[in-house]
Parts: sequence; C-alpha cells; structure tokens
Amino acid sequence: MSVTAPAGFVANGVACGIKPSGDLDLSLVATVDGSPVSAAAVFTQNKMTAAPVVTTNAHLTLTDGRAAAVVLNSGCANAATGQSGLADAEAMCALVADELGCRAEEVLVCSTGLIGYALPMDAVISGVPGLVAGRGREHDTVAAEAIRTTDTHRKETVVRGDGFVIGGMAKGAAMLAPNMATMLAVLTTDAAIEPEALATILRAGVAESFNAMSSDGCTSTSDTVILLASGVAGPPSDLHAFRAAVAEACFDLAIQMVGDAEGHTKVVQVRVTGALSDDEARVGARKVAESQLVKCSWYGRDPYWGRVASELGSAGIAFEADRLSLRYGDLPVAEHGVTVEVDPTAMAAYMAQEHIEVIAHLGLGDGTARILTNDLTHAYVDENMGTS
Repeated sequence: MSVTAPAGFVANGVACGIKPSGDLDLSLVATVDGSPVSAAAVFTQNKMTAAPVVTTNAHLTLTDGRAAAVVLNSGCANAATGQSGLADAEAMCALVADELGCRAEEVLVCSTGLIGYALPMDAVISGVPGLVAGRGREHDTVAAEAIRTTDTHRKETVVRGDGFVIGGMAKGAAMLAPNMATMLAVLTTDAAIEPEALATILRAGVAESFNAMSSDGCTSTSDTVILLASGVAGPPSDLHAFRAAVAEACFDLAIQMVGDAEGHTKVVQVRVTGALSDDEARVGARKVAESQLVKCSWYGRDPYWGRVASELGSAGIAFEADRLSLRYGDLPVAEHGVTVEVDPTAMAAYMAQEHIEVIAHLGLGDGTARILTNDLTHAYVDENMGTS
C-alpha cells in the first residue's frame, strides 16, 4: 500500500476517456466515510496558474484547512482555460462531493497534462460515479497509475513512524524546476495534526525535496502537493519525528521523479557546502544543476569540474576560486581551485553509475544546500519536440 497505508483513507483510479489511449486518467483519494479532515497544500509559484490550483487553494481557505477528498485527472492540465476552466474544476469537485456526501468545497482538485486545452467534461462526468463507488483501501495502485502522463512508472512511498504512518503517491517526469515541478503529489497520514501545524510541516518537507529539484529549469502551471491527516492514530508522541517522516516521504517521491526524468541517464545530487549562507548555497547549487553544459558533461560521463566552477563563479554569490574544492562522490577532482589527479579507472566506474553526487565546497562559511537534477540527453529533446 502507499497512499492508503495510513488508516482512514481509500482510493481508486479509472479510465474515463480523457486520454485518447484509453489509459487510466481519473484518480481519487478520500477519507473512508467522506468526512473532512485536516488538510494542507503547497502550490506552484508560476503566475500562469492552472484552474485546479486556484480552486484547491480557495477551497482550503473556505474550510479553514479541511478536506474529505482529492480528485485528480491526467491527460489535460486545465491550464490557460479561463473562466470555463475554473468552472470545470469546480464542477469536478461538485461531482465527487455529490457521490461522497460531502460539501463541494471539501473536495480538492488537481489536473496534469497538456496546457491550453479544455477538460473534456463529458468524460469526467461519466467517470466520477464509478470512481467514487469503486473506492477502496486496496485500490491505491490504480490511483497512482491514473495520474501518470509521461512518467514511465508510478511513484509511491510509505514511511512508518512510532505510532503513525505516512503514505503518498506522485507523478512527475519533466519541468522539474524550480519550486516543485510538473508534478502532483498526495500524501496521507493517520496522525492527528491541526491544519495550521500540518501546513507548516508540509512546507518544511517540500522545501528540501520537491522545491529542491531541477530537471530542465522549467516551472509548470499545475504543481500541487497535498497532505491529508485522518487523525485515526491520535497525536504523534514525537512531533519532531513526525516532521522528519513527512520530509522523508517527500524526498523519496522527489528522488523517484528525478529518477524518471524524460530522457535521463543520470540522477544527480548537487551539493554546495561552505557557502556564506544556506540561501547562497542554494543559488549556487541550482546554477550548477540547471547548466546545460554541466548536464551534457554528465551525460558524456565526463567529470569536467571546470564547468561546475564556472557556474558557481557566475552565480552571483560569494566565491573565491582558490578556496574551491570539488569532488564526485568520494573522488576529489579539485582542491583550492586546482585540478587534483584522480584514478581514471575509479572515476570512469563512478561516472558510469545512474546515481552520482557532485560536492562543491566553497570554503567561505557554513551554508549548505542540495539540489536534485539529472543529465541532458538526446532523448530529452526527442520527447519534447512537440505536443503529441
């Protein structure tokens, strides 16, 4: 189980005809009895905001952070669709609410897919009754499958703590930057947490996971992460441990997204340490992670550290070349701004791995940051040459 691993939740996924392929395209996560529980969300920072983001944000405001369900569709982002798109997002919520027996504002909505296309509401209308009627704890897998677009596989997680469980599902394979991605994630927990505290915990978890990804430097219109807390297990005995578990679940899903990035051959963690501040470290790490030159060198399995150094030196942060040290994994390639000889066989073996780490130490302070990214390949270009 994943999103239904915590007590108090059911899920389902169906094919209703949004995708011409006939694949699963409508998904639901809901409380067992349709009653609202504590809910929190973090959204895209793109000002070209999709209708479901606007609707979900408004519903959480109306209910003071409580929700009974999340309905999600793939195949159409319902973005750049104007007032009719907002009406469609509201209609999706109302349809689900009628079947669950809750209020429309207690349903949250997410959409992912192509931008600028109207949601085929006839398909949604036909799919919702079966989606809700067939919900069950055992249907988490089809719920996770139904939110996929260019993902090659579903993304799920379960983290078990002392007296609580956190589950989750997500989708995302491109436009992974900055501050989330073309991604959706629904997390659940059986812990009892009030909405305001839940929102704070979710924001912290997102900051070092979904907000620390960069696949191609592009920011989507639809990014949403939602966390629902059923309260069945009662308050966590260790709130710090609960926060850490939420962060762990978020990071696990984020790693899976970067690991499924379109056309990638490498999953890369870029770490910057020794910066003047965490903010400066974050700027430097993101500059490296989004450099097309650096990403191409990773694809070529070339640990050319000069490109990394050049990006750090032009990032607009405090930087002194003779203080820079850099390594790939445990293999140093530069110290004090000068090349270090490295065993070519060991380096070739390291660069051949799918998961690699680049660590740059600036030697200026205590600031640290990590960005998750991937390499840039021919396959990425092939995947993104058109809309079909």
